[in-house]
Amino acid sequence: MGTLRTIADIRTATPNSVGDGFIGLNAFHPQGSRPFNPFLMLDHHGPMQVQPSEYPKGVDEHPHRGFETVTIVYEGALEHRDSAGNRGKLFAGDVQWMTAASGIIHEEKHEQEFSRRGGQLDFVQLWVNLPAKDKMSPPQYQDIASSRIPTGTLPGGGQLRVIAGELASLPGPARTFSPIVVADLALSSGQTETLTVPINYAFMAYVLRGSVTVNGKLVSRGQIALTNLDGDTISWGATADAKVLILAGEPIQEPLAVYGPFVMNTREEILEAYNDFQNGRMGVLN
Repeated sequence: MGTLRTIADIRTATPNSVGDGFIGLNAFHPQGSRPFNPFLMLDHHGPMQVQPSEYPKGVDEHPHRGFETVTIVYEGALEHRDSAGNRGKLFAGDVQWMTAASGIIHEEKHEQEFSRRGGQLDFVQLWVNLPAKDKMSPPQYQDIASSRIPTGTLPGGGQLRVIAGELASLPGPARTFSPIVVADLALSSGQTETLTVPINYAFMAYVLRGSVTVNGKLVSRGQIALTNLDGDTISWGATADAKVLILAGEPIQEPLAVYGPFVMNTREEILEAYNDFQNGRMGVLN
């Protein structure tokens, strides 16, 4: 067995709403994201009950530059379109990985049939930083169906699903610009597991439901545990049926400049992004 990491912090997410249809919790945001580097934001929207409507709710068109948005749907359905001509529908288990990079305008709403029918919605949106050399690369879009995401049973019976990077010898399908891991782990009450992570990776675990111990510390729904970089082993124990979102990666050791939907390295780059958006250089939604 390797060396257990110590826990640096356990934070409780705060109530948050985005647009007119996404209600939930924010675990951290870009202005306070340094401890979670290379991740910039974690919003957990749900589980919430969506009332039937002929007009899908959500977030109307808005710009991004300098990072990636990752949307993981656990229940319900969402619909996306952007200024690069991408359109997509996400259902339970699906992931959308959008690289805004040099700039994109998009909207995210309840999927039309789901909106008409109503039902339970539960999803996470992450913001992932890009290295300076990639911030002005062309926008990209990865539509990752649930069927493409590998799931494995761990020795203690837990179910691990790896979206990006590699964990427990499971490789995720997402292409990334820096070394990261995005995965989720489902545990039944009483199960224990051990996972190994690269010693130079930042590591955090957000509890989507239930409660778990992370290296001996109790973490409950809506809380995120952040570890120190002083070991390579994460020990898990489920005190109730639980699901956990695992995030890990090499920190990007570069300056950070943040203004709303733009994350760059300098104030000048932020001003340029704002000017480009105002003058239509990030495209338009059709």
